[in-house]
Amino acid sequence: MKAQPIIEFQNVNKVYDNGTVGLKAINLKVNPGEFLVVVGLSGAGKSTLMRTINQMHRPSSGKVLVDGVEVATLKGTALRELRRKVGMIFQNFNLVKRSSVEHNVLSGKISYYPTWKSILGLYSKADKRKAAQALDRVNLLEKIYMRADQLSGGQQQRVAIARTLMQDPKIILADEPIASLDPLTTTAVMNDLQKLNQEDGITVIVNLHSVPLALKYADRIVGMRAGQLVYDEPIDQVTEEDLNQIYQPM
Repeated sequence: MKAQPIIEFQNVNKVYDNGTVGLKAINLKVNPGEFLVVVGLSGAGKSTLMRTINQMHRPSSGKVLVDGVEVATLKGTALRELRRKVGMIFQNFNLVKRSSVEHNVLSGKISYYPTWKSILGLYSKADKRKAAQALDRVNLLEKIYMRADQLSGGQQQRVAIARTLMQDPKIILADEPIASLDPLTTTAVMNDLQKLNQEDGITVIVNLHSVPLALKYADRIVGMRAGQLVYDEPIDQVTEEDLNQIYQPM
């Protein structure tokens, strides 16, 4: 019996207030445990697609389902629970630069604490141990007490991955996570995401520009142009020529 998709787009459209079409008639299913890479030119709709999954953007029409639940219907506690299970990693890391690495990682648990406790850093011993374990997973345990702004860009992105791990996510969304990194740190970050996918069974969706990286890491590649889904193949059916076609100017 085929597993229910963990994420499903049903005829999803997104039109911004200025009339720009972000998504057009998107139908897509993501299976549990997949490492899905989304490729396409800047402005193709990759980020919009991703951000409808955790309700950072709301579709103009159609439905986005996570674990069979329509995301747009969620509010309050239900929306917070969705965002706990869907970790988000950004291009610009989104760390508190003057805070310690440990504090940044612990902020992945912020929704579980009253605001005053999180502001004062009053996290439980169990969560502090978990933060150390998360940093160990990304090979940064020795940096735990350093300030985030003392780390390289690649190290900061790996701290962001450790922070996401604190949520115990079922899904990780990574929006151009290696866009500002050098080749060596790019490999480290992508390897970390692959390890979490393969060892923990976390469904990973990554937006990338790099065709070689997409071919190296993906289980499946989807391509977007002008807000439309124009390509969807498992990795053993993908060719570099296919992907280069996606990047041809319109």
